[in-house]
Amino acid sequence: MVEEANDDIVDWSTFTSVRAELGANFIRILGYFREDGEKSVAKIEEAMHARNAAAMVLPAHTLKSEARQFGAMPLSMVAEQIEAVARRSVETRLPPDEILPQVAKLRPLYEHTIALLDQRANPLQTRRPAAFGRRG
Repeated sequence: MVEEANDDIVDWSTFTSVRAELGANFIRILGYFREDGEKSVAKIEEAMHARNAAAMVLPAHTLKSEARQFGAMPLSMVAEQIEAVARRSVETRLPPDEILPQVAKLRPLYEHTIALLDQRANPLQTRRPAAFGRRG
C-alpha cells in the first residue's frame, strides 16, 4: 500500500528513464534538483508571506520544470498552479491570496518527494543498519 501511495508522488517509469539517460551524471543532477528545489520552495514561501506574486513566478516555474523532469508530477502540478496564479496576479495587480493552500502544502510535498527520490536513487543508504558492526 505504501508503494502505491509513493507511485502517486513519483512516476517511477519517468524516473528510471531519466536515470538511464543521465547515466553517471544522474546523482549530480538530482543533487542540483534538491538544492534548487529547496531554494525555490523558500522563495515561494517568502513571496507568499510578502504577498509578492512577481517573486513567485520564476521559482515556481523552475520547480515545475525540474520536478517534471524526475517524474514528480504532483509537485510539478502544485508549482504550476502557483506559477499560473502568480502570473495572473501580476497581470491583474491583485494579491495572490488564492494560492495560499497550494503554498502551504508545497514544502511537505517537496520534502516527501525528495525523500522518495533519494531512497530510490540510493537504496543502500536506507538499508544501512543503525548499529553497523555492533551486536545487539
